[in-house]
Amino acid sequence: MNYIKQMNAIFTKFYKDSRLNPTHISLYFSLFQLGNLNRFPETFYINREEIMKLSKIGSKATYHRCLKQLDHWGYIKYLPSHNPYKGSKIKLLKFDTSPEQVPGQVVGQALVPYIKHDKHSKTVINIKKEEVINFFKNEFQNQLPEKQLQTEAEKFFNHNKATGWIISGNKPITDWQAAAQNWMQKALEIKAKKANKPFEKLKHLKTSRNKDYDTPL
Repeated sequence: MNYIKQMNAIFTKFYKDSRLNPTHISLYFSLFQLGNLNRFPETFYINREEIMKLSKIGSKATYHRCLKQLDHWGYIKYLPSHNPYKGSKIKLLKFDTSPEQVPGQVVGQALVPYIKHDKHSKTVINIKKEEVINFFKNEFQNQLPEKQLQTEAEKFFNHNKATGWIISGNKPITDWQAAAQNWMQKALEIKAKKANKPFEKLKHLKTSRNKDYDTPL
């Protein structure tokens, strides 16, 4: 897929399509960016939480509605997954078929993730998902069941793939395994908080054994 031609063609289609609203456009470009980071494969997996965060969509219903509409209107192919441990897949339809070159633009130019490089930093944008999954299963095997570890590994990979493997301040991740350790620590903390919530809700039912029944209600 030619990045420049695809962008020019999709902007033309957006301009002519009155059915679209800003949410559709934001969602499409989030998918387009993820496809670009994966070098525009035929299809690629997506993580709902990460795509919603990237496209600034706060409602699951809005997310699914816009995703299905983009599919129905011929912008993408949405291949939903009914497996909770396996993400849905997306195919970006090509519109870069025009042979004309836009003045001032270079044909064949590809988007490179915005990551600042220096002589002392080593980026990790070429990490494979299988490598991350195996690391999670081996490193944290005593902390969560295997299926949950695979889910956390895929969330970690998809999140960092979508953001270009950078952290706050546009700094590249130099040690992804250390970043994975932090990710799992936060995931376990969230799980522990959720496990304690039922007990917190029952605190108001506790009463003192030495009640004074002479006191009026």
